[in-house]
Amino acid sequence: MLIKKSIRLDGHATSIAIEPEFWQALSDISVTRGQSVERLVIDIDKSRSPDDSLASAIRVFCLVFFKH
Repeated sequence: MLIKKSIRLDGHATSIAIEPEFWQALSDISVTRGQSVERLVIDIDKSRSPDDSLASAIRVFCLVFFKH
């Protein structure tokens, strides 16, 4: 089941639909980094390839973060 949330990127709202486990992972990572989930998603968005969806980039980021 996907959970959809809205986040502001570059001044406009966008919705992201990912599994609840990835929302929890983003929350955990943001606490570790001392930043908001929104700020973390903005950073992920800026570093992703234009060909990748934001949802996919978030999933990969979370997997890589916890792998290391």
